[in-house]
Amino acid sequence: MITVENLRIQFGKRILFQDVNMKFTAGNCYGIIGANGAGKSTFLKAISGEIDPTLGSISQGPGERLSVLSQNHFAFDEFTVIDTVMKGHERLWNIMHEKDALYAKPDFSDEDGLQAAHLEAEFADMNGWNAESDAASLLSNLGIKEESHYTFMKDMSGKEKVRVLLAQALFGKPDNLLLDEPTNDIDLETVVWLENYLANYENTVLVVSHDRHFLDAISTHTIDIDFNDIKMFAGNYSFWYQSSQLALRQQQMQNKKAEERKKELLEFIQRFSANVAKSKQATSRRKMLEKLNIEDIRPSTRKYPGIIFTPEREAGDKILDIHGLSASIEGEVVFKNVDFVAEKGEKIAFISRDPRAMTALFEIITGHVEPDAGTYQWGQTITTAYLPLDNSEFFTSTKLSLFDWFCQFTSDTTEIFGRTYLGRMLFAGDEIYKKVNVLSGGEKVRCMIARMMLANANALILDTPTNHLDLESIQSFNNNLQRFSGNVFMSSHDHEFISTVCDRVIELTPKGIIDKLMNYDDYITDERIHEQREKLYSK
Repeated sequence: MITVENLRIQFGKRILFQDVNMKFTAGNCYGIIGANGAGKSTFLKAISGEIDPTLGSISQGPGERLSVLSQNHFAFDEFTVIDTVMKGHERLWNIMHEKDALYAKPDFSDEDGLQAAHLEAEFADMNGWNAESDAASLLSNLGIKEESHYTFMKDMSGKEKVRVLLAQALFGKPDNLLLDEPTNDIDLETVVWLENYLANYENTVLVVSHDRHFLDAISTHTIDIDFNDIKMFAGNYSFWYQSSQLALRQQQMQNKKAEERKKELLEFIQRFSANVAKSKQATSRRKMLEKLNIEDIRPSTRKYPGIIFTPEREAGDKILDIHGLSASIEGEVVFKNVDFVAEKGEKIAFISRDPRAMTALFEIITGHVEPDAGTYQWGQTITTAYLPLDNSEFFTSTKLSLFDWFCQFTSDTTEIFGRTYLGRMLFAGDEIYKKVNVLSGGEKVRCMIARMMLANANALILDTPTNHLDLESIQSFNNNLQRFSGNVFMSSHDHEFISTVCDRVIELTPKGIIDKLMNYDDYITDERIHEQREKLYSK
């Protein structure tokens, strides 16, 4: 349990939040949401003790252990992977080394024997004899192969380190678990494992994430940081989003009577609570929703970018034909014998256990890279717009302002047009004169989306489009792609993004492809497809 009393966080004159009083209890998972800069990560840092609050106190239950997902990818470079995980339980790790030091003493005394016996008892109570196998199991479930368990962390890739540090945070089932963006840099299969793990976690979990499906799958409560305040709501992200949108619509309908608004909100709560997804937490979550106070539902102050793709012309019958396409990276085959025909209006999700495969395919079909073998051909009526995974080459200039950068891609270079267009992407006032090389990752992606919108293309190619975006931008992007009348070719780590937009799944493997005209949720739960996948990935 974590108790927050009269919490206030202030930097100079800026107050992030104040007068925060809440309890986080065992058996619940709290999804923390808020606009960029609202203070989500700062709130976790205050709870973990990394920063001191301006005012107020934060406490845990007596004897409880807190574990935090480390953001320092170099802190454990001199340790092996398995030791890095076990260091997540500091007391257990220290006991292991205290015992070893005692037993190694050449003048081992009776007093040392008593101390060793005390340590052995505490070690057993912590399930210490299974520590190494438990750590190895976590690593394997998070995609770190057994042959890498005794490798030094300095020899692991950045993405592998993320998984090891996640295993470290989970190790020993801490009483209180704080996770800041735990799904970053892990594949969809591993995210599903983590969803199931946390949905059945018996202790207290606080999570910051931009992954809506992940938040929906694990959260019993939503912690919303808004209005310089922190509020707790029963239910997951989807409930919070839909209820806040309903409250906003009602606020805009000033002539609607209070009784009618209340009735509409009550009906919404009952409808949503009846449809809570099946999980261990579903029953308690439904009860919480049914008891929710109507006054707790209020519109959000969030701003959503105006992401709207409008094809200039309708596509003909021929969209894209691919035959025998193969590609390798540094001598390693990432996909082979890719054959498919894209039909008009299809929205295709490309997946692979090797994320380089999708980037390689998109770089080929956009003409940036030559394939090892095979051909591709776009239809004559097709115009494309591409959102690459790496956009760094677009933002190298130290002289261009955001407005000047934008003008490179449009014939209308008037300030009023630029301000209007960039304003839709949440760049207001003097922000349009910022140098492009100092933009944040999320701002750069919004710029790239604006560039795509200017193309008025009827085929969109999106390589991991939600990277660096906040929940508001992701939600707006997602909503528009669902309505988009053209074709979409997409890869993403965002389960919700794929499952709500795409109607076809193509999996790229070193031995061929799996091509299914179905929803992503159906694809990952189909046992026959699972067996087919294992054969294609086996060595």
